[in-house]
Amino acid sequence: MSSEGFPARTLHLLDTELFSRPVYFMDQDERARLSYEKAKAIGLSYDMTIHDILSLTPKFWEMHNEPAAVLDGGAMTLLAIQYNLCAGTIARYSRRRPELVPLVEDLLQYRKHGQFMLTELGHGLDIANMETTATLLPSGEFLLNSPTPSAAKFMPPTVPAGLPCVAVVFARLIVDGEERGHRPFIVPLNDGKHMLLPYRGGTNPLTHSLTTFTNVRIPRSALLGSLEAPASVHANLLDIISRVTVGTIALSCVALPVLKALVTIGTMYSLRRQVGPPARRMPILSFRTQHAPVLAAAADAYVMQALQRWAIERFCDEGLDARVRHGVAAVFKGVIIRHSQQDAVAVSERCGAQGLFCHNQMMCHYNETRGLGIAEGDVLGLAIRLINEILIGRYEMPPPADPNSLLARHEASLLQDLRGVLKSISHHRSTEVNRLILPHCQPVMEAMGHRMAYEAAVVQGVRQCLVDLYVANVVKLDPAWYSEHAGLGQRAQQEMATRAMDEVLPILGELVHEMDMFAYVNAPIVSDESWAEFVGSLKVFGGDAHVDLGLERVGRHADPLVRSHL
Repeated sequence: MSSEGFPARTLHLLDTELFSRPVYFMDQDERARLSYEKAKAIGLSYDMTIHDILSLTPKFWEMHNEPAAVLDGGAMTLLAIQYNLCAGTIARYSRRRPELVPLVEDLLQYRKHGQFMLTELGHGLDIANMETTATLLPSGEFLLNSPTPSAAKFMPPTVPAGLPCVAVVFARLIVDGEERGHRPFIVPLNDGKHMLLPYRGGTNPLTHSLTTFTNVRIPRSALLGSLEAPASVHANLLDIISRVTVGTIALSCVALPVLKALVTIGTMYSLRRQVGPPARRMPILSFRTQHAPVLAAAADAYVMQALQRWAIERFCDEGLDARVRHGVAAVFKGVIIRHSQQDAVAVSERCGAQGLFCHNQMMCHYNETRGLGIAEGDVLGLAIRLINEILIGRYEMPPPADPNSLLARHEASLLQDLRGVLKSISHHRSTEVNRLILPHCQPVMEAMGHRMAYEAAVVQGVRQCLVDLYVANVVKLDPAWYSEHAGLGQRAQQEMATRAMDEVLPILGELVHEMDMFAYVNAPIVSDESWAEFVGSLKVFGGDAHVDLGLERVGRHADPLVRSHL
């Protein structure tokens, strides 16, 4: 299951000093620098070409399924920025400007770092109203400016990191005092002001920054695109940020190895941890309350892998309406991010206090996937756009293969309810939409994704017990609907889950071995040997000084009854 037929490209890295050194007591700044080195090592293992980046070859998708993601989510974030966003954007223009090819090669071979600067502090998802400007000067150069504090580019890790760095910076193009829409510019990051933000909590540290520009001169060749005003400013903006849409699906693929790691860690820990008297000790995995979240994560991993294959195939089909392809990416992202977050919390909780620590590779993944859910298109924003466009009839998503299936009926019912609400509203941009439609967009998009995932799993031959468990767990997300509209009361819903778990539990070991994540799991709690090694690496504090507790002094002055107990 883990390799998808691909070679194990990073196994040779795991025994190197770069990947094997302990990081959890390391200074945060040092860990952040280490993530750059890991990103470079992983990237070079793939020998990525311009063709891979532009044509979205299997190797491109393989990199985003890289199991090393569970070792350093920060490295994978850097790699996705470098190859997909920065190199991918520049590579699009290299078809007409061959002089850009050497720069793309420098990025792919990690001779330079690449960054992507779109989002601004004061605008977030409202990128159409970005404030950064690039003004054409009589000399032919451009003057790059951040006119207000809210125009600061937010998040890209732009502080120096040991290599020359270039960024794709998005700005409003101004020619002869006229605004001509948005454009990307290639900007060497030796100018500008880069302000290091405090590190995010509970994740692999990255040097996220605020970046501003004040009268930075960049050459005419820095412009990617033309000086002419576009026929449609909106269409032009969507076109120049097309690699963000690629990232919507590509970066979400990182959640798949995370799911597999959660299953592996949860299973191994639950087998190792035993309870009961010495003569009758038993692993805690035996208890339904312990193995239920692990089994759920296993079902999610297998079904999400099927959905990923289906989604990538549709996304790469240029015969489909581009809006539908973008919708498929949004649906895939919404579903896999939700499942990975829920599973990270559930599995880590069943590991007790051990599950709280980042060195056990669970809760850190919850925090990392929160970032994935925001980067390259916030899930809620994607859902609002997708569902509203479907409701007003601009396009339709791929229909269900079986409209009568349980999950297809759920999806259709939720959409029908929203269409009924929309008919009672005067305009799709009214305040009533804000109150009555927007809060339900994400659940509807997720319902659509659940149905697509189910169908993909059935077609691709995922074990029936895993499909059944996936459906049973999806039903729990909206139990009232299934009770009211599908005749599945509380007892019936519970029995669905119970039957499916009874069938999956005996093959859990087989499933974990198929995932083949053992080499990438370094959580100490998975075995006695790894725990002993971990304890041996801890800092030790001790001493033999006599400690005066002051009890004798207390005794001399205490009440006779208290003194008798001392």
